[in-house]
Parts: sequence; C-alpha cells; structure tokens
Amino acid sequence: MIAAKIEEYAFGGLVASIGVFTLIDAGTIAARDDNAVGPRAFPYAVGILLVATGIAAIIATARGKLGHAEEGEDVDENVRTDWVTVGKLVAVLIAHLVLIDLIGWPVAAALLFFGAAWSLGAIWWKALPIAIVLALVVQVVFAYGLGLSLPAGIFEGVPFLDG
Repeated sequence: MIAAKIEEYAFGGLVASIGVFTLIDAGTIAARDDNAVGPRAFPYAVGILLVATGIAAIIATARGKLGHAEEGEDVDENVRTDWVTVGKLVAVLIAHLVLIDLIGWPVAAALLFFGAAWSLGAIWWKALPIAIVLALVVQVVFAYGLGLSLPAGIFEGVPFLDG
C-alpha cells in the first residue's frame, strides 16, 4: 500500500513537472506581437492542463484515492514481440527526422505516415494517398492556420504549402 502511494505521488509529480517544463519552454517560442492567437497558445494550454492534472493526482493520492491495479489484461503473454515491425517503425521515424530538412515536411511526413501504416500492415495503395493528404493538410494548417513555418523543402514558394 505504501509503495502504491509513492508511485501515485511520483506520477503526479512527474506530470506536474512536465507541465512546468512545457510552460517554461513555451515562453521561448518566437511569436508576433499582435493580439492574434499565436504559436504559444497551445503549449501554454497543455502546460497548464498538465500542471493542474499533476496537482489533482497528488491531492487525490493524499486523500486516499489510489488507482486500482488491474486484475488482468487481454494480452496473450505467449506471443513474442514482433521485432521486425518495431525495427521498421524505428527506421521510418529516423528517416523522417533525417529527411525533414532535406526534402521538407510535406514529403517527409507523407513518408512517415505511409511507412508507419505499411509497417503495421496497411494496404499500400490505400495508405499512400491518405498519408499524402494528411501531410499536406498538416502543412497547410500549420502554415496558414497557426502561422508556423514547417520546412517546405521541395515545395518552397508553392502557395498554401510555404509558410
């Protein structure tokens, strides 16, 4: 029982700490000085919610409201980890990180989304157009909806894609 309380306090403290870090880091984001909602709004909101949630978890633990351990999960313990799929997902993520600056967000993200879906068993010809549309929508929303500039790469100078 005491170990469970310590874990609950640690969880609440960790969540609150991540919230404080988010709030501090959000202040370093460059933003325009006009009154429009800028790139800091969402990180500030997330940081405030994380701090509030962490404090609420600590208060609940102090009041004796502990989480209940699950009696069992619907997991087959005899099935081994599919390391090939894990390897594919890691490779796709690393490729995304390397390619973002070289070819730009839209293409790198489309490759990430497609590669993740393919690694998890999606049919390639269904996953590819969805990945392309999703990457382009994210680019447009960030560039024009939020005023943030994701690297356009090969789409540099293309309206709606170059923030």
